[in-house]
Amino acid sequence: MLSTNQELLLDASRKGYAIPAINTQGGNYDIIWAVCKAAEEMNSPIILAHYVSTGAYSGNDWFVEVSKWCASKVSVPVSIHLDHGSDFQVCMDALKLGFTSLMIDGSTLPIEENARLSNEVIKVGHAFGVPVEAEIGELLRLDEKGAALENKNTADPDQVRQFLELCQPDTLAIGIGNAHGYYQGTPDIKLDVLRKVRSFSDIPLVLHGCTGMEPETIQEAIKIGVAKINFGTDVRYKYLQYYGEAISQMNHQGHSWKVSQAVSERLSEDIRAIIQLSGSQNKG
Repeated sequence: MLSTNQELLLDASRKGYAIPAINTQGGNYDIIWAVCKAAEEMNSPIILAHYVSTGAYSGNDWFVEVSKWCASKVSVPVSIHLDHGSDFQVCMDALKLGFTSLMIDGSTLPIEENARLSNEVIKVGHAFGVPVEAEIGELLRLDEKGAALENKNTADPDQVRQFLELCQPDTLAIGIGNAHGYYQGTPDIKLDVLRKVRSFSDIPLVLHGCTGMEPETIQEAIKIGVAKINFGTDVRYKYLQYYGEAISQMNHQGHSWKVSQAVSERLSEDIRAIIQLSGSQNKG
């Protein structure tokens, strides 16, 4: 069922579990259905996440409509989330399309400008009952070999405090050494930053870039107050791996739906593992 998942994110932050947010590659039905099916089987709330750039092929409206249809077929709460909305207009376009959750990413901006931009989105989002995630401390960007493309700063807890004095998003992503892409070696995730933030704020926290993190690190972050964990890289690579294997190994007789069905069912196993890691099973 379609939801904002906001009340559950608050509950997760207080009770020590998290809701998985899975990037769906621009509205790919096989991925979206694998996510919803796994969530239904494990009675877990789930978040379908979307980068605007990944909608270039199918269309951002396609992602929303496919997600709504899949959400209508399951009984667990499913939210449709804009990930890393780059500016006010992108967030407003997503709101008009029917996204039930927005992220405004002003992390490259100075604190005051980030807060101002976030407040603009929060004001409109809340007017329509849609929660807003903000970010402080820009994430690393990694190349295909896991090397950093740019040097970015881990968030300073004092800056987080300053930011939260200027605006109040519903959830907050904090840069703590996490990154998008495959890590080269074990990432240095600075959980102490989260602990310091938790000492002065009970806002539900968000952990981006979970692919490749040690499971123990993710679980410790959840104990501290992370209520949303984001997975994208591993899901999309496994999808392509499974698709290639299905094409070469199945007796599909040229029926693409048979390949898609087999791949989606196989990917559901990985989503169930993520749900297990998050502790969100039986929270739907």
